[in-house]
Amino acid sequence: MAKNELYEHYKTTVVPQLVEKRGYRSLLEVPRLQKIVVNTGVSTARDREALSEATATLAAITGQRPVTTRARKSISNFKLREGMPVGACVTLRRGMMYNFLYRIVNVVLPRVRDFRGVPGKAFDGAGNYTMGLTDQSVFTEIDLDKVKHTIGMNITIVTTAKSDEEARELLALLGLPFAS
Repeated sequence: MAKNELYEHYKTTVVPQLVEKRGYRSLLEVPRLQKIVVNTGVSTARDREALSEATATLAAITGQRPVTTRARKSISNFKLREGMPVGACVTLRRGMMYNFLYRIVNVVLPRVRDFRGVPGKAFDGAGNYTMGLTDQSVFTEIDLDKVKHTIGMNITIVTTAKSDEEARELLALLGLPFAS
């Protein structure tokens, strides 16, 4: 795969199609990807092994070192104190973002069992899309023999689109397979 194959596809194919269909007067009006945020939470904050495995998994999947997220407030029912580590988060931008989306569309989603497309209702009203994966084993970078804990994750694709329809059209042209 070329380094930014998806970005080249965006510039040469997606932008002209969006300009023709939506009638944008300037290329700066055309929606584009801003960032992709990959976030995972660990149910037991005291289990350092699960947190370190989640951090290592995100680092292997994204190619970038994750930031440890911490609890904002104490919740006694969950035995959670303010400042305790509860998960890991990675923000991808520019080339790494396009490479990650390319791998999601062409490698990861086809490996999901009984996959019929990503849900089309997971937009937030501002043109951003969030999807969840329940298992990290669909990524080719993960060695299944070393996995002790199943780690799910949320993947948020942040766009500059002004509406959900614009964002859906952009992501569909980039290859994200929406369920019909």
